[in-house]
Amino acid sequence: MYNTILVPVDISENILTDNALKHALYLAKMSNAKIHLFHAIPDISRFSMSYSYHYDLLSSFAKKAIERSEQQLKELIQQIDYPQELLSSSVAFGSPRDKVLSTAQEINADLIVIGSRRPNISTHLLGSNASGIVSYAKISVLVVR
Repeated sequence: MYNTILVPVDISENILTDNALKHALYLAKMSNAKIHLFHAIPDISRFSMSYSYHYDLLSSFAKKAIERSEQQLKELIQQIDYPQELLSSSVAFGSPRDKVLSTAQEINADLIVIGSRRPNISTHLLGSNASGIVSYAKISVLVVR
């Protein structure tokens, strides 16, 4: 049914990640699909413009943020009851919506499984990552609550 399932995760949101991952695993086990976990780190250029941080400091921050996120994804992958050769992960800086969509294209994903909270007034006014992904994705998206 599916060959590659992309699961965008917010490392700080365990409940959303767990819910999405459970559904992705269920679907992957039916067709022996690959699962790719992805985490987007907000673009640090906003910090540099707002606070006039020194480039070296920002570069150090970026490197540490990527290393920490990659380590947390590796730890998450080790806890998943699924063949390790079918699991992969990546981290990138930028808009979660844009990076999820570009990662889906890069890995030839045929499904995106993303966790989402129940909509509230701020979600309707400001939008959410899940709704942005659903709006612009060229492949199927399963939103899990």
